[in-house]
Amino acid sequence: MTDTPSNKDYPHPQYTKDRDTLNTILAGPADTLNMAELARLRIRYDGFPGARDIRSDLDKALDNWGITEAQLFAKTRELHKTETIFTPTWLKKGEDWS
Repeated sequence: MTDTPSNKDYPHPQYTKDRDTLNTILAGPADTLNMAELARLRIRYDGFPGARDIRSDLDKALDNWGITEAQLFAKTRELHKTETIFTPTWLKKGEDWS
């Protein structure tokens, strides 16, 4: 049988970095940064045909925190309205481009 896109797992180009981030999330509290990172990774891996371990652990993080994906996204939308959670890598320390 030949693999088709529907039954083949593909490697994600950000897998190693994302695995490290997810391990940190799983070991940490549901703080602002971890919640934002979890939401970002949930969006990145939504529907991705591969990285089953990451997708499973994304669900595990939600279960550990006792929240749903909808609650996570609602909370992070509110956080992004009031806080700068991710600083762009091109922005030098002390600069404000707002």
